[in-house]
Amino acid sequence: MKFLITGGAGFIGSNYLHYVTDKYNDDYFVCLDALTYAGNYNNIKDLEGKDNYKFVKGDITDRAFIDKLFCDEKFDVVINFAAESHVDNSIKNPEIFLVTNIIGTEILMDASLKYNVKRYHQVSTDEVYGDLPLDRPDLLFTESTPLHTSSPYSTSKASADLLVMAYYRTYGLPVTISRCSNNYGPYQFPEKLIPLTIMKALNNENIPVYGTGENVRDWIHVYDHNIGVDLIVRKGKIGEVYNLGGHSERPNIEIVKLILKQMNKSEDLITFVEDRKGHDLRYAIDSSKVEKELGWKRTYDFERGIKETIDWYLNNKEWINDIKSGRYKESYKG
Repeated sequence: MKFLITGGAGFIGSNYLHYVTDKYNDDYFVCLDALTYAGNYNNIKDLEGKDNYKFVKGDITDRAFIDKLFCDEKFDVVINFAAESHVDNSIKNPEIFLVTNIIGTEILMDASLKYNVKRYHQVSTDEVYGDLPLDRPDLLFTESTPLHTSSPYSTSKASADLLVMAYYRTYGLPVTISRCSNNYGPYQFPEKLIPLTIMKALNNENIPVYGTGENVRDWIHVYDHNIGVDLIVRKGKIGEVYNLGGHSERPNIEIVKLILKQMNKSEDLITFVEDRKGHDLRYAIDSSKVEKELGWKRTYDFERGIKETIDWYLNNKEWINDIKSGRYKESYKG
């Protein structure tokens, strides 16, 4: 089968490509990425030369470009990782989130319909469910939890999810959706909590923590997330939503302190800052559906995963320095 992987130079998409290009020699993977600020060609550079892979630079919001790409390539499967995903940026500039995350999804699905794609998969987020109270650890997000968004980012992702299901019901497009908890692992752009903390700790810089740091997130290693996406795409039931959770809830302040301890850095680097507008309190996912129906299992516990993740960043300081200097923007020579 021929796969289109959008957003393949980003954090989750690049990890997915490393996984599947090794696992499936008989399938072919086309990576599409616009290489905007969070798209880093260095993440996928070592895939060059693989017989079952190629890279195409382009934007999912360019309708004419997408139509020609689908016409030329005849994709069997589309997996849409492409998204603007940083909540703070969505608060400052909502429009780009609406264009990329909603209109971009619509353009991809129009092309999928036109060229008879066998499966369209939308990679979504647990943030579409809103948040849960801190004092109710018994409450978890299920696939039937109503959508109740807090930020322009989560609203744009929820809107895309609704549009995907509308294309399934109205046009018969064969779709699936996955909603995951917070990812961590290699190649994550250092605007997110874990790589940002590591990067600032390396340079003994102040580490900003919103509010009191008590907001809770459920953490899933990107490798386990991608195993789940792959299972859903290949075995999931058309028209279904599947949650992928890490079952590893931690307050943000605990994550920061854990990283500082492993790096032998002082907690004096922690600086509490004004809380984010509309800051969700707690995320927690019930992933029993995908576990029971598709046999998905996590391979990482958080303690092992976070240690390996910290070690990866410490062993890849050139990758970090290229981002800090902006050199990563010149990594693609095509």
